[in-house]
Amino acid sequence: MRWRRGEAAAVALGLALCLTAASVSRAADAATVHPHRTRAAPLSTYASTPTPTPTPAADPETDPSHHPDPGPNSHPTPHPDPPWTTHDAAAYWTAGRMADAAPPPRRPDRPAGNPQPSSTARHFEGIPSVGVLFSVGRDARAHHCTASVVHSPHRNLILTAGHCNPGSHAAFVPQYASGAAAQPHGVWAIGETFAHPGRGTTGAAADLDFAFATVAPDQDGRLIEAVTGGNVLGPTPGYTNQVTVIGYPTVRNDPQDRAVRCDTRTTRLPGTRQLRMECGGFHGGTSGSPWLTRFDERTRTGCVIGVIGGLNGGGPPGPGSDRISYSPYFGTETLDLYSRASQAR
Repeated sequence: MRWRRGEAAAVALGLALCLTAASVSRAADAATVHPHRTRAAPLSTYASTPTPTPTPAADPETDPSHHPDPGPNSHPTPHPDPPWTTHDAAAYWTAGRMADAAPPPRRPDRPAGNPQPSSTARHFEGIPSVGVLFSVGRDARAHHCTASVVHSPHRNLILTAGHCNPGSHAAFVPQYASGAAAQPHGVWAIGETFAHPGRGTTGAAADLDFAFATVAPDQDGRLIEAVTGGNVLGPTPGYTNQVTVIGYPTVRNDPQDRAVRCDTRTTRLPGTRQLRMECGGFHGGTSGSPWLTRFDERTRTGCVIGVIGGLNGGGPPGPGSDRISYSPYFGTETLDLYSRASQAR
């Protein structure tokens, strides 16, 4: 990959800052991390590996707490012909169409007596670098996943869960404001999507449930990162981290249709190479939500070391599943995929 010296230095500095944020428990984590860490092959030779006794994924009709896996798709996805532009995305996803997009049926009420979460995400106004995905190809449904802007040389990348699979006619809406006549930072067209071909939501494939996508410039030629800022991608420093997690539940699960935020601590999901957190309120639509360390309240950015995704699409099946969320462990495979995506304009 050929970056200009200044670009490479900026990315290296950002990664260094993320690396210095490693938890004090990293040494304790190392004994369990290393047996599961394997060096990835070059992207062109990635292949899916068999997964013994996979855990069944959640039924999206009865347990939509995390976005279901829409199935594999070849990546990167080429631009359609004619190209799908930010002008097209904004023209299609008008305020009226966003408001009228019909959500799927609501999930059943939580059974009586179900234990409440020890902590619950709070609604807030959101931050510029985190937003929602709308896809024309999903029967013009309301936003279905969360994504975030990550710093890159071309300043045009977003990060989400691999199973979110935005498709060829998709839009990213940063700091989405439900019902607004105009979105605070516009509506942006998504170009190429880069996901690991071995990704999935069961077994070892769930460890690869992350994806990057390019975002087309707006009508004035501005780049997404120049407008919203971006979080620095970093390798996961260990299984125990203090994180800020921000996402957008769908209106079917959260009638407020606003961003939620939780500041919490992560642990390891036993038997996997994934992180686990406990915080209520992360319903369907929050797949792809970034897990941020060193979150700066002034710049409203941080180091992203995970996303809601992984086993079962990012959480356990059953009632109350919004209380527990998972994230793939970002390692060599994630950084290699980021390196490839960073070359795309």
